Amino acid sequence: MATGGRGAVVAMAAGSTLSSASVTLFLLLVLPRVSQAQTFFFPFRQPETCGHNQYFDISALSCVACGSNQRQDARGTSCVCLPGFQMISNNGGPDITCKKCPEHMKGVTEDGWNCISCPGGLTAEGKCHCPTGHILVERNVNGTLLSQATCELCDESENSFTVANALGNRCVRCEPAFINTSKSCACSEPNILTGGLCLSSTGNFPLRMISTARYGELGISFTSEWFAKYLQSSAAACWMYGNLTSCQALGNMCVMNMNCYDSSTFDACGLFQFIFENTAALGTVHSVSFWRQNLPWLFYGDQLGLAPQILSTTPLPTNFSFKGENQQSTKLKFVAASYDVKGNFLKWQTLEGGILQLCPDTETRLNAAYSFGTTYQQSCEIPVPKILTDFPTPTFYDVYLEYTDENQHQYIWAVPVLNLNLQHKKMFVNKDSSSGKWLLTRRIFLVDTLSGRENDLGSQPRLIRVATQISLSIHLVPNTKNGNIYPPLITIAYRDIDIKDPSSQSVKVSFSVTYEMDQGEAHVQTDIALGVLGGLAVLSSLLKTAGWKRRIGSPMIDLQTVAKFLVYYAGDLANVFFIITVGTGLYWLIFFKAQKSVSVLLPVPAQEKRFVTYVGCGFALKALQFLHKLISQITIDIFFIDWERPKGKVLKAVEGEGGVRSATVPVSIWRTYFVANEWNEIQTVRKINPLFQVLTVLFLLEVVGFKNLALMDSSSSLSRSPPSYIAPYSRILRYAVSSALWLVIGLIQRKIVKTKSYRAPLQLHGSIVFFAVFYERFIEDKIRQFVDLCCMSNISVFLLSHRCFGYYIHGRSVHGHADTNMEEMNMNLKREAENLCSQRGLVPNTDGQTFQIAISSQMRQHYDRIHETLTRKNGPARLLSSSGSTFEQSVKAYHTMNKFLGSFIDHVHKEMDYFIKDKLLLERILGMEFMEPMEKSIFYNDEGYSFSSVLYYGNEATLLIYDLMFFCVVDLACQNFILAAFLTYLQQEIFRFIRNAVGQKNLASKTLVDQRFLI
Repeated sequence: MATGGRGAVVAMAAGSTLSSASVTLFLLLVLPRVSQAQTFFFPFRQPETCGHNQYFDISALSCVACGSNQRQDARGTSCVCLPGFQMISNNGGPDITCKKCPEHMKGVTEDGWNCISCPGGLTAEGKCHCPTGHILVERNVNGTLLSQATCELCDESENSFTVANALGNRCVRCEPAFINTSKSCACSEPNILTGGLCLSSTGNFPLRMISTARYGELGISFTSEWFAKYLQSSAAACWMYGNLTSCQALGNMCVMNMNCYDSSTFDACGLFQFIFENTAALGTVHSVSFWRQNLPWLFYGDQLGLAPQILSTTPLPTNFSFKGENQQSTKLKFVAASYDVKGNFLKWQTLEGGILQLCPDTETRLNAAYSFGTTYQQSCEIPVPKILTDFPTPTFYDVYLEYTDENQHQYIWAVPVLNLNLQHKKMFVNKDSSSGKWLLTRRIFLVDTLSGRENDLGSQPRLIRVATQISLSIHLVPNTKNGNIYPPLITIAYRDIDIKDPSSQSVKVSFSVTYEMDQGEAHVQTDIALGVLGGLAVLSSLLKTAGWKRRIGSPMIDLQTVAKFLVYYAGDLANVFFIITVGTGLYWLIFFKAQKSVSVLLPVPAQEKRFVTYVGCGFALKALQFLHKLISQITIDIFFIDWERPKGKVLKAVEGEGGVRSATVPVSIWRTYFVANEWNEIQTVRKINPLFQVLTVLFLLEVVGFKNLALMDSSSSLSRSPPSYIAPYSRILRYAVSSALWLVIGLIQRKIVKTKSYRAPLQLHGSIVFFAVFYERFIEDKIRQFVDLCCMSNISVFLLSHRCFGYYIHGRSVHGHADTNMEEMNMNLKREAENLCSQRGLVPNTDGQTFQIAISSQMRQHYDRIHETLTRKNGPARLLSSSGSTFEQSVKAYHTMNKFLGSFIDHVHKEMDYFIKDKLLLERILGMEFMEPMEKSIFYNDEGYSFSSVLYYGNEATLLIYDLMFFCVVDLACQNFILAAFLTYLQQEIFRFIRNAVGQKNLASKTLVDQRFLI
């Protein structure tokens, strides 16, 4: 049994396994075929494509046939019985059952459930038809169905004044206008029937009304269907009965016509004005003379000069601030009374949430428009089909500013509107630059797709009108300290769009909020500063010109003198513009961003034009100064005096004679080449690192976020969250932030360089010690090192930047010679370090190696005679390929110049001698020399290495300001710090290349050093 049981279990297990395998195999074979056979597409059907005997199944999204004796209903999504058939069941939708009515009862009741005998004819739907003025009665009062329907005539007599309603199933009282005008329910001649009202022809109300919609931008006028239907009735109801809704509807039609009216015509605005002028006895609303009882407030009046009084006479009795816990002082709370096109009041609503902003955005960004002090700009492009869908009828807004007075009472202040499309006497007066000619209004709308319909209100409009520009401007009260403002002004511009192909048309719209204040006082202060500093610039330029005249040794005032004065004046005036613009920018940056109670507001873009002009003028003049210095540097006279003397004689073969003779050992030229090469390298060395300067400023602006300080909002934070609104940039603030960072980074670099050059570390303080210790180890002082190199090379440098003025670097070795081996060179350095030899100075027992020199005219003439021979063939490149005699002549001139300058320094030429003195303090301040070198030249002690003025190194201030202004000018033009940084560095490299290349050629030409050795 056990065995048998085990076998049974095994058999069952085997069967189960076999069954599972079969099912698995079946699924693997069948499911892929099912998946391959399944489809996910079907024919596309729309309700209007279904036939008369079909309905559109909203579940299956296809057309389905109706049952017998049925047809499609009006909506197309269900079925109804055919005329002459009654319903006997209706389960909703198309599930109905119809039965034919008997011959003696061919009519069907209004509800379709019963058959009935009709007193007259039948309608197309098979219902009973009654004559005009009659109502159809199918049931008794208790609801019992009559065997035959009856047509009852409504009593139009004086006792009842009833007529059939629009459905023809009930008698209702006639409109009061009919009863009051004709004493009946009929509006017979000579009375006029319009808009459902009966008007008397004997009243004083104008009857020749114009139902014209004007589109002044396109120059098109046509009869509007909306105006044709409702203008006359709305005006009459407003005039005769003081109907509030009708008066609002009339006002809306005037606003739809851009508040334009002509006293000679009675269009919407003409009728409104007629009613306004003839209802003075009704009084005003809230003591506002422009707001008549029963009428909407549309106009402020048409008196010239009224607009400036409204906008800048009475400040709002409340204060605003940038920071504070009270939101009412940091937010502009605008509210609007909204009306539909028929004049019905809809509701009070705040403008937050994008009520007046057609462009979609997040609620946070939309509401940022009403944060006090935040300049707001929003623009987008909207397709015309979306406009037609979203705005079937216009909504009208009367905008107010809600505020709380000192007693915490809430009030609203009416916000005036400047409609740029308004025409007065066929002129667009609100586009005039003079506010005295403006005509202010009150009510606005965003989109009008209704008045542009010609024949049918249900058809597509011929024209639509869209508010493409809405600007809200807030003007600060002058000299306020508590954030007082004048009433805000809404400036709105509409665009008329001719609807031709809606699917391909779109509209660009914008919304902005601007803050402004009177800049007259700021302009006066700027003009005063410009006048004072400009006068000082003239004086400075005259002194520089006088100094230049003395340095060239010419007392005559000629055209060259005038040109030089203008160049100097350009540089000084550029500094004036730079000081004024940087000072102005920092003033706005500090006082605008740091204030709590508002007293200043940023200049608007139109007010920034003068500032941008100053920046442009400063840059142009600074560029002229930079080019002048560049040209001066690449045309200097320079010569390297070699003090090395031959060390003995050697035997030298004599060509052509076949013998030998004794000759002095030639002095190596390599020391001169080495010094010349070092001079060539330091020509464009600067006190700052230009690449580090550009990258650091760019890093601080873009990465750290200093550029956010230039946003036209009240926040002084360096970061902005992505969901928040990013205000537009102020050009003045961008200039201020970038200038401040550029100057700070540049001054820090210059401070480091100056600190490193100082040679008394034990006397330094705190941070200076840090800079000296750190940077002396890692940064080299090229200028001081060059002076040391000259001394170790036994070579002096004679520089003439002017005809009779220049610089002298005394490089004569205290060891007598420098052309020696390594062991002797190290011994010499050791002896000098241990003070076992004399000092390096030109004057014995002094260290003065650098001098400013003013040479006499005789000295200059002698120098020129030798120099003319030296440079006769325009440099050594041509000398190498010239004839032997010419080359020997140039070499002889070189040795002659070297000998002459060396003997001049050694006081050999008594007729061309010199003396050494210190400059007076006033001479240092003015940068000129009072004493003329008449018979003797003058060497001025110069511990400041002023010979660097013929290099980039000594003109760092000019270069720094030029680069800064170049950076700022590019940024002001492109609003892009990255592009400005790239172009600034690019121009730095271009001018550095030019300075190196041309300066190298000048160096080779003036010193006879082959250009191929200047690497």
